[in-house]
Formats: sequence, structure tokens, C-alpha cells
Amino acid sequence: MFKCHVCGSTDCHTEYVSEVFNIGEKFHLVENIPAMVCSRCGDEVFNRETTERIRVMLHGKDKPVRSISLDVFSYS
Repeated sequence: MFKCHVCGSTDCHTEYVSEVFNIGEKFHLVENIPAMVCSRCGDEVFNRETTERIRVMLHGKDKPVRSISLDVFSYS
């Protein structure tokens, strides 16, 4: 059963989301990740299988489907 660790809501839905992972000094965008999304606050949660698949994808021998340019700004 889902319970949001941010707001405590038990109402959620499945969405496909994108997430940026910072490994070392390199950023990696993973698209179309299945996530449970809290219907109240929008917090995203990945199940254990999804998390492991992302880990293997980013640290294994998988090649990216494409590369993009990224503009970087510094707030400070």
C-alpha cells in the first residue's frame, strides 16, 4: 500500500516521469520512468525493480539513446 513519505497521503497514481541523475560531474537524463506519484503533493517514488534497472543502465554498458546540450546557470 502506498503512503507518501512527504505528506502522508495514501492516494497516488502511476505516471511516466523523467529524472536527472548526477554521477561524478556528469548529468544523465532518464526518460519514461514508471513512478508512483502522490496525488496530493506530487512526490515521485520508484519501486525497487525500477531503481535497480536505472542503476544498471547508468553504471553498466548501456549506451544512451541520444545526447543533448545543457545550459548551466549558477544561482550564486
